[in-house]
Amino acid sequence: MNALLSDPAFYFAAVPAVILVGLSKGGFGGAMALLGVPMLSLVVSPVQAAAILLPILIVMDVVSLWAWRGFMDRRTLSIMLPGAFLGIAIGWATAAVVTEGHVRLIVGFVTLAFFLRWVFEKVAGRAHIANQSRSRGTFWGGVAGFTSFVAHAGGPPYQVYALPLGHDPRVYTGTSVVFFAIVNAVKLIPYFALGQFDRSNLTASLILIPLAPLATLAGVWVVKRMKPAVFYPFMYVMVLIVSLKLIHDGLSDLMGW
Repeated sequence: MNALLSDPAFYFAAVPAVILVGLSKGGFGGAMALLGVPMLSLVVSPVQAAAILLPILIVMDVVSLWAWRGFMDRRTLSIMLPGAFLGIAIGWATAAVVTEGHVRLIVGFVTLAFFLRWVFEKVAGRAHIANQSRSRGTFWGGVAGFTSFVAHAGGPPYQVYALPLGHDPRVYTGTSVVFFAIVNAVKLIPYFALGQFDRSNLTASLILIPLAPLATLAGVWVVKRMKPAVFYPFMYVMVLIVSLKLIHDGLSDLMGW
């Protein structure tokens, strides 16, 4: 790792990765967050990239929690978090047999179907506002916890449940910030147990961490100034980009492209 940290190519990949993830953690859509691990994987293995980014994500979560304090929907959290904990446990238990490629492909197709349903409703002139549902929320919370653990792709399943609730953008973003802050904190336990936090990875994380607050606050600044009429179409476009990105990455992993 010492050789890696002295390699300019590492910083050319890692700095943009952290900035994009930080903008996303500030509330600026999940598509950019999905670029973090693949971008860093240009210079290290995907597993090592995920391990390096997780402590940085924790710092971003702390900044986001402060920036979005007071904006959250407790009902959504109480419904989704128990499922998320179960999903993380399943991801931990199946870490040796489940591939990221399969997870990304499945989540990508589900998310694409979610976007296409929104487009159909727009064309038909219907606005789909969903009510809270413990069964649906537990299911999608579980999927979000599982995919977040296995492939750092928890955003799309979360959005499938939370976006149709039609919350104020600040409430939607604040709730997602709390949800993923808790999910990432819980993920630390199995990540330590699986031996993904060695000294070299943590050193790389510490070097990159100063970028985390700046990028996150930039995302917060943008989202807090977006009106609902702009925010929700923007978020659904991000959902489309995320779905296509996941499908591409899943196919690449499985086909060896």
